[in-house]
Amino acid sequence: MDWGKAKNVLIYAFLVLNLLLCYQLWMDLRDQASANLDFTSLSAETQAVMEQKGIRVLCPIPAATPQLPDITYTYSGEEQNNPPTELEEPIDSGLIYSSFSELSSALEGQIKDIAKYRFDEQETEVGQVGKFVLHPLVDNKYSLFQVRLELINNNQKIVAYRWPKIEIGASSSEDKDVQKVLPASQALSSLIEKYFPADSVVKEIELGYYGELFNSESQVASPMWRFMLENGSAYYVDAISADIISPKTTE
Repeated sequence: MDWGKAKNVLIYAFLVLNLLLCYQLWMDLRDQASANLDFTSLSAETQAVMEQKGIRVLCPIPAATPQLPDITYTYSGEEQNNPPTELEEPIDSGLIYSSFSELSSALEGQIKDIAKYRFDEQETEVGQVGKFVLHPLVDNKYSLFQVRLELINNNQKIVAYRWPKIEIGASSSEDKDVQKVLPASQALSSLIEKYFPADSVVKEIELGYYGELFNSESQVASPMWRFMLENGSAYYVDAISADIISPKTTE
């Protein structure tokens, strides 16, 4: 028997088998992604515009439509004009991805209420020196998008922070005025058809709160859908009135 030829045949057979397995794995992942990204909530007209403009949505479209009120809060934003506060002991920055609960436990003695914040990977600035961005939570569930707790990262260590002085109050309206939020699919349809530029890629859709930042005793934030694009642009759709705030307008 020619063992050299037999060895080559076995090698080729294993290569073909590996290629078949990789192809099957790719097909399974594609089918799984298609199942998770269910576009049936979008109209045929919207899907046609998506195809025409080359728009892709790489995240699930939330189906939940809870009833939410406006909220009041007090915030000045003055920390953005001040230098960051240095940590007494730097913390491994990898914890923010692997174990946020462990990170918050390590920092809770230095950063007030950090466990009541949510890490926002979409707004985070990565690099040798960067910022991890977190937002305070309303009812321990919904991000208040415009307010930021910044963790300063340097050489894979969190070395300093900027903490926002904020007080979140109760609903600014009576319970009878609490309204069911706009479906994310309806908000997305408006953006696809009228606002998103060609070849846009939607990376994340999140329901939270949005309020303008200005000095006053009391401010109001409304429920908002936030749509993050791959290029870093953020579009906000009021989840009650359907008004749209795009990167080109502050209205």
